[in-house]
Amino acid sequence: MIVKTFGSAIYGVDAITITIEVNVSPQGNRFYMVGLPDSAVKESERRIESAISHLGFRMPRTRTVVNMAPAAIRKAGAAYDLPIAIGILGASGKIPAGAFDRYLLMGELSLDGSVLPIRGALSMAIQAQQEGFRGFVLPAVNAREAAMVAQLEVYGVSHLSDVMQFFSQPESLTPLPSLPPAQAEVSFDLDFSDVKGQHNIKRALEIAAAGGHNAILIGPPGAGKTMLAQRLPTILPPLTLQEALETTKIHSVAGKLPQHASLVLKRPFRSPHHTISDTALVGGGSQPQPGEISLAHHGVLFLDELPEFKRQVLEVMRQPLEERRVTISRARSAIDFPAGFMLLASMNPCPCGYFNHPEKACTCSPGMVQKYLNRVSGPLLDRIDLHVEVTPVSFSDLTGNREEEESTYIRDRVMAAREVQAARYAALPGIYCNAQVSSQQLRKYCTIQENCNQLLKNAIQQLKLSARAYDRILKVSRTIADLARSHNIEVAHMAEAIQYRSLDREGWM
Repeated sequence: MIVKTFGSAIYGVDAITITIEVNVSPQGNRFYMVGLPDSAVKESERRIESAISHLGFRMPRTRTVVNMAPAAIRKAGAAYDLPIAIGILGASGKIPAGAFDRYLLMGELSLDGSVLPIRGALSMAIQAQQEGFRGFVLPAVNAREAAMVAQLEVYGVSHLSDVMQFFSQPESLTPLPSLPPAQAEVSFDLDFSDVKGQHNIKRALEIAAAGGHNAILIGPPGAGKTMLAQRLPTILPPLTLQEALETTKIHSVAGKLPQHASLVLKRPFRSPHHTISDTALVGGGSQPQPGEISLAHHGVLFLDELPEFKRQVLEVMRQPLEERRVTISRARSAIDFPAGFMLLASMNPCPCGYFNHPEKACTCSPGMVQKYLNRVSGPLLDRIDLHVEVTPVSFSDLTGNREEEESTYIRDRVMAAREVQAARYAALPGIYCNAQVSSQQLRKYCTIQENCNQLLKNAIQQLKLSARAYDRILKVSRTIADLARSHNIEVAHMAEAIQYRSLDREGWM
């Protein structure tokens, strides 16, 4: 007898429906599994046999063939245990064979029949809803995540017996109510009011947040670079529903979604250590998984002590910074992961950290300083919009009683500027801030007057800037104008944008 169950495979951050055919025939006494399963899938025979025995049944002592289609896609992981087990029970007559043909099933089985968590439940639920499945049966731990999808019955189960009873008596389980995402108020433990002084740095980060620009902070140890960077997410606009769903899918596929969490509500802030490998940063592996740049999608990727990262690791970020996605290529396939992140980096100006310090003397020779700065390539720095010099906090600022501006007020200005940009780029799908505009679109939306053009020309000639740096200055000046609620880019806006190209200055040392 042949029965079919349905599972799902994760391909990148999306899901593909897998049809699992089980044929039980009296000829022979062997178990076969075909359809390009990996070792974890092949080992499911032992887990399923033990789980079924705990229900008081026995595996069929006949010839059993399990086919997983389409055969061209490699099936990986233990999450196929549940659909295979239900298929075997259905083919053996323990469950009505037609009871599960409109349901998607996924879950790993323990030896006693308990159903263990899986990855990528949200992606699977979205695909099941698009393909017209009636319901999705999955581990109870992942049920809230899948219930974000409307028009799909989601059943959370804890044991294989629950699934058997459901397909024999459908009223035994109640579908989890659909949980449409609510834009809840997000609170932060950190705030810009904690930072004393550093008003020029706060201004630069406000510009970066308003336009989605990449930024690098250069300054001595203890100047507050990390403290300021950690507070950048507090002034970013809240995630939209679409952004929250995209971010949740990535974290779910990577297994980074907290248990019982249904939606990522805060913009991600990823801060990998400088010993990270290039694969961990951009993604990959034998079964490609999203890396840190994808986990930072719609959020911030903070690289502290940038020159300490391996050169090879930093260079692989060039394409993602431009294209906002990363392609992991293998011999048989190529997988795209989204990588629309804001890059925020920090670095010391020299190995000892005190080059150009107003009080402490630098012990590094000019050659040592140049060698240290050369650890970060020019093409990578060229892709960073704002180069911000961070100076030590003065004693008067540190001990003064002046109240610092809270993140809420800065975020209000950032959101107002983002609304202006959203209206400006309404006809351009996928673009919602100035940093995402292409060079061709930039000429249309960032026109400048003659006096601004002359100022920019002088800056290009004196600083010997590249064409990419020219585009970056235009984008930053457009953001500064948006913050000032100015329809045109004025000379003051252009001048402020030019000053944020510190590392482009010839002889900056």
